[in-house]
Amino acid sequence: MKRVITFGTFDVLHIGHINILERAKALGSHLCVGISSDQLNFSKKGRNPIYSEKQRLKIISSLRFVDEVFIEESLDLKGGYLKQYSADILVMGDDWTGKFDMFSSQCEVKYLPRTPAISTTEIIEIVKNIE
Repeated sequence: MKRVITFGTFDVLHIGHINILERAKALGSHLCVGISSDQLNFSKKGRNPIYSEKQRLKIISSLRFVDEVFIEESLDLKGGYLKQYSADILVMGDDWTGKFDMFSSQCEVKYLPRTPAISTTEIIEIVKNIE
């Protein structure tokens, strides 16, 4: 039984999120998802998410291939989260390639290709510009 963990904001759920979560789950028998807190999201992106952390937790936990969710309070706690949730595999999008290799002594680190031509930021910009 391999335990897989991944992290993200998962704001404005789209097909790219579904694709990476499904592929992450396919690597093991248990998928745990760390969802960036509202405060962490603001510190990373300079804006508040569209959906609150409570709403994003509910949305992601409702997906049939997600077994467990939690709030990620800080990027500095990733190693602790890997240990706390007994991760065998850490999955991140390939836009993060190399940035989590320091955890390869704790668990296997895999970077999966992102779905082309889709991003939450792009969706938000399109919606904002609709007249």
